[in-house]
Amino acid sequence: MYKLLVKLFIKNNKNTKDPLVRAKYGSLAGNVGITVNIILFIFKIIAGIISGSIAIITDGINNLTDASSSIITLVGFKMSVKPADEDHPFGHQRIEYLTGVIVSFIILFIGIFLGIESVKKIIEPSMPTPDIFVYIILGVSIIGKLWLSIFNRKMSKAIDSATLKATSQDSLNDAISTTVVLVVSIICHIFSNVEALKYLDGITGIALAIMILVSGIKTLKETMDPLIGSMPTKEDIEKITKIVESYDGVLGIHDLVIHNYGPNKTFASIHVEVDAKVDVMISHDLMDVIERDVRENHGIDLTIHMDPVNIDDEETISVKVKVLEIVKRIDESLTIHDFRMVKGITHTNVLFDIAIPIKFKMTKSELKKYLEQEIKTINEKYLLVLQIDQMYDRV
Repeated sequence: MYKLLVKLFIKNNKNTKDPLVRAKYGSLAGNVGITVNIILFIFKIIAGIISGSIAIITDGINNLTDASSSIITLVGFKMSVKPADEDHPFGHQRIEYLTGVIVSFIILFIGIFLGIESVKKIIEPSMPTPDIFVYIILGVSIIGKLWLSIFNRKMSKAIDSATLKATSQDSLNDAISTTVVLVVSIICHIFSNVEALKYLDGITGIALAIMILVSGIKTLKETMDPLIGSMPTKEDIEKITKIVESYDGVLGIHDLVIHNYGPNKTFASIHVEVDAKVDVMISHDLMDVIERDVRENHGIDLTIHMDPVNIDDEETISVKVKVLEIVKRIDESLTIHDFRMVKGITHTNVLFDIAIPIKFKMTKSELKKYLEQEIKTINEKYLLVLQIDQMYDRV
């Protein structure tokens, strides 16, 4: 069914990097979600009224809010493809993240609402009286929600969408909660003469509310991370690193920073070391070639800062090896770059940058003081000129 719907409604569906194609995936998911949830809402409300079960009624209201979530998703994907304008020069793709946050808040609202209603049901308990019609509706609802969860999960993987992933999880939660409601309804029907079971409907509602709240908090975090600014994935780091290092003339790379303004709007900057003896125009042309390759073939807007390095001075090479040994004794994850030496009559400046991870055991002042002392042990005339950088990728 998934493949058929995608084939019918999304032309050029393999080109998921195209924002317009991506929007069509989101629109299809939204329309399918609206249709399925409204149908389930109508039948569950009827079943809830017939049986007198608060769990079934709140489960039906849950479907109505899911339909609202699908409308938000639909609008979000349509707005995300708006072109850049004067106020938003990087486009509007981050709107998709915002819709994911809204869906997460709706999930939390459902959990709170269901919890309150379930507490009321415990305070004023009554035994549900379901019949075969109610069981059929709940069974169909479970199947429908499982299918919708799988459908949205496949859609989210196709376009790498946190919003559709959250929607998929919400549908799975609904299938689980409806299954629990069905089981409770059957138990209440079979053991209708057991007085204590009149509290089971409300207790079940509270358990479902807790599950929904936990899920809502999890999906909220997943959709908020890209807005706040999350660590780039290992795959993105390795991809850019592999491309840049594949070019002849690149001696080393450092200070890779990746950030995005939407699922298909990625920017990156990197420092690339080149031989200082090579004509600057030749090295600059190489940087242009690399930037164009990454932009045109991988959809990443890369900016390169070129760092010429001297690879022939024996003293510089020897001191760099010793400094690197000192640095690695502090922490294996530390890296140095832009290493150079400026020799004078009374002293020699030893200049380099050091990159530290986010959770580093020393303060910057402690690190600098320690390195100054250690470099003096190499040669008393060496004077440290240090730049401390923050790592923005994974160690």
